[in-house]
Amino acid sequence: MGTGRPAGAEQAEQVSDGRGSQQKPILDPSAAVARIASGASVAIGGSGAGHAVPDILLRELGHRHRTTGEPTGLTLIHPFGVGDQQTKGLQQAACAGMYRRVIGGHWSMAPKMARLAVENRFAAYCLPAGVIVQLFHCAAAGSPGWHTHAGLDTFVDPRLEGGKLNAKATEDLVELVRLDGRDWLFYRTLPIDVALIQAWQADPHGNLSMRQEAGLWHNLALAQAAKASGGTTIAVVREMVPPGSLDPRAVCVPGCFVDSIVVDPSHGQTYQTDYEAAYCGDDRLPDSGFPGFEFGHRKVIARRAAMELVPGAVINVGFGIPDGVLAVAREQGIGEHVTSTIEHGQFGGVPAGGLDFGAVYNPDAIVETGHMFDFYHGAGVDQAFLGFLQVDRDGNVNVSKVGSRIIGVGGFIDIVQKASKVVFCGTLSIRAGLKIDHGRLSFERMGRPKFVERVAQVTFSAAYAKRTDQEVLYVTEAAVFRLGREGIVLEEVAPGVDLEADVLPQMEFRPRVSPRLRGMAPELFAPARLPARILGRFTDFYHSGTSRAPNSIPWGLE
Repeated sequence: MGTGRPAGAEQAEQVSDGRGSQQKPILDPSAAVARIASGASVAIGGSGAGHAVPDILLRELGHRHRTTGEPTGLTLIHPFGVGDQQTKGLQQAACAGMYRRVIGGHWSMAPKMARLAVENRFAAYCLPAGVIVQLFHCAAAGSPGWHTHAGLDTFVDPRLEGGKLNAKATEDLVELVRLDGRDWLFYRTLPIDVALIQAWQADPHGNLSMRQEAGLWHNLALAQAAKASGGTTIAVVREMVPPGSLDPRAVCVPGCFVDSIVVDPSHGQTYQTDYEAAYCGDDRLPDSGFPGFEFGHRKVIARRAAMELVPGAVINVGFGIPDGVLAVAREQGIGEHVTSTIEHGQFGGVPAGGLDFGAVYNPDAIVETGHMFDFYHGAGVDQAFLGFLQVDRDGNVNVSKVGSRIIGVGGFIDIVQKASKVVFCGTLSIRAGLKIDHGRLSFERMGRPKFVERVAQVTFSAAYAKRTDQEVLYVTEAAVFRLGREGIVLEEVAPGVDLEADVLPQMEFRPRVSPRLRGMAPELFAPARLPARILGRFTDFYHSGTSRAPNSIPWGLE
């Protein structure tokens, strides 16, 4: 295992300011990454397309390897995706000879790294993002690992794939154990030699503030893990501020956990957004500032999914079509009566779209990702609205792998396994030609099936859902399915769509059909605002001014 500080690496002198604490060395990026020794275990903070990602260090790390051949044999760990799918993030550090092992929660933001995994250039693993964050806490606390239900019966379970992505991944990182008569997964702690993190501000003593960032992420746990492992933490910050100028309540990482600082004034809140005041609570975006939700098949799906919302529910929405559920709720005037969350740590507000997903406009609260995952792993949300790539006849869902393409899971598994109700949102097929006219849907061209005989990888386990009595729906523009005891059951068909001519030809199997098969509400397929009765769960709420418990109103249209 590497020390994180190779012999001969440039060391900046630490200087006391006379207050009994040391000023932290401020390094240029090349000197900072020179401290990363071959064989080290390196963990990256932040998320996705530049959300507190120490991008300048990843750029310099890749440059150092390409010009010197060093370092080699690294273990790289990142809970979330890191990149913009083009030139930033781990795209810059995708060097075939640099890594021995890579453990990622999400891979598709850096396609070059995913390709190296497919090519077997290093041992590649995918673990749930929340599990990886919890393992940082375990490392910080000196714990040997973490017991959890998260991942049971999915591809992370050692009875399936154990989170292994290629032939080089031979070491077992996950173990099935039996405690108190129940199955659990045990994930072994991953020591951290080098923590690479990003913050907004630092004072000379290394105290870090995320005050203007869009989230807190897991910087403190990561820095503490490096300290407990005898490693080093390198922090990139946007600006330096004078000693004593930081509000102590805004300090997310105390200086005693930071070893060196790199200043990068060009790094914004994300790769796309330099600074949005509504992301961090410095301002609020008015309702008029949000774009309208253009009518089309994506809105139809989001509308039908929004019919499952209940007053007072705490929900999670995923990226893509699922985040349209909140746009519909806002448009219908019921958004303030549910509490949205995303795994990056925000409660309330409206998730940003596109590559800024991970930030939230007008959040009510921002907590560290570890605390959000505590909630997801423990109590769980009332309702989760998530996407899908494949669904099979048993009701299993795949979002993590398509053919040889590695995507990963992010927080999907962490969120879904304790949610009381799960609503999967997506199109019936891939690249179908659709037409919506006068409240009716028609297919001008059939698409490739997403409802398949067997999913390529089990990211959501129908068997686990049935054992835990989860309510599960699969909402598409053409049909709505429910998870039954024997697999998925067709319950609704869109107006204008014929089951035999339109739906079944775009599926690889014939689903069970409910004896109460009914039509989807025609109003979903018209541009006009939905009438109140379509979102009937909120009718009594509006009339009485009180909220019912999330599962107290029967499912279905009145």
